[in-house]
Amino acid sequence: MSALTHFITPLAQTPFHPRTKAANRLQGWAPWAGYMAATCFGDSTMEHTAIRNAATLYDISPMVKYRITGADAVAYLNRLTLRDVGRLAVGQVHYTAWSDDQGKVMDDGTVFRLGPDDFRLCCQERHLPWLLDSAWGLDVRLRDETEDLAALALQGPVSATVLTQAGFDIQALKPFRLAIFPFRSGEVMISRTGFTGDLGYELWISPDLALPLWDHLMQAGALYGLIPVGSEAVMLARLEAGFITTGMDFVPVQHAVREDRARSPFEIGLDWMIAWDKGHFTGRRALMAERDGKSSKWALVGLDIPGNVSAEGAILYFDKRREAGFITAACWSPTLKRNIAIAQVEARHASCDQLWVEIYALRELQYQKLMLPVTKIARPFFAPERRRTTPPGRF
Repeated sequence: MSALTHFITPLAQTPFHPRTKAANRLQGWAPWAGYMAATCFGDSTMEHTAIRNAATLYDISPMVKYRITGADAVAYLNRLTLRDVGRLAVGQVHYTAWSDDQGKVMDDGTVFRLGPDDFRLCCQERHLPWLLDSAWGLDVRLRDETEDLAALALQGPVSATVLTQAGFDIQALKPFRLAIFPFRSGEVMISRTGFTGDLGYELWISPDLALPLWDHLMQAGALYGLIPVGSEAVMLARLEAGFITTGMDFVPVQHAVREDRARSPFEIGLDWMIAWDKGHFTGRRALMAERDGKSSKWALVGLDIPGNVSAEGAILYFDKRREAGFITAACWSPTLKRNIAIAQVEARHASCDQLWVEIYALRELQYQKLMLPVTKIARPFFAPERRRTTPPGRF
């Protein structure tokens, strides 16, 4: 019997790991879906600056990816998710979410329509047992292809210029569309998608071509400031864009230990995506009852906070006295020069103007309590026109 050695390298390495490890001066890593993911390569502030002013590469290979094929693939995804997949054209992508029978959100993600009966579902959590159970009675085939695909996010105002310099003609590619290009002995799929709220693309390729693709892009972007970035900079950018994150802004219902921690699409601002007219889907009855009875207990709001001290994890109060919610993500935005936050607020207080936040600011080893009034503002906080302009501008 051979000795067990799995504990030596408990986290898997992505196909890009030889490059990300060499570039990671701080050797800062964090687990992501069983993989090692870089948190910061050297200076997260400079990495965020590159996202907003140049171009960046972010390894998204750990993202969970499922291939869904078969004659009933559309019917299956319409049963599973909130949006109407039948409206997706081949070569199109949309953002969606799905819930359990009680209408509580399990996860959010993106659906790629690769063919008439061929789809890819990308998400944060692993759902294969649930996906298999949801396929009962339908002619559909499911496969976890996470390890079969390497993926990069190329984001920033100069990202289109880098791709053009690399020989990929993406000028006609619209937001939430995809195209396939030859690369070396295979091909690369490029989608105009991302998690930064800026102009950006995601590239999908077989693992054996991952390193050649990385090197090709870095060479093409050398004169345009292209750098690799870690999750710290990306999470700052996503907050500026007002995007929510599974496990941070809401607890997936299948992970919730306490019953009152689960949230419905209404309670995390995703009710806009519910296609009520597509027929039955998992959670529809519960969500209709919540809609008609106006029984949502929580609301997700964007906030503007005075000062420059981040309010992450802080408690919200109504009229300074009664707890009314809590902040799930917050930062001083370098782009907006504002103190912004995403918060869950009790629904009864979501429309009031008497909300305050309690912040403890560390000042030379002592904490100072700040009780500050907050202003509700719409998301996204940052939404530059360049993210949608087609053809993309040359920056």
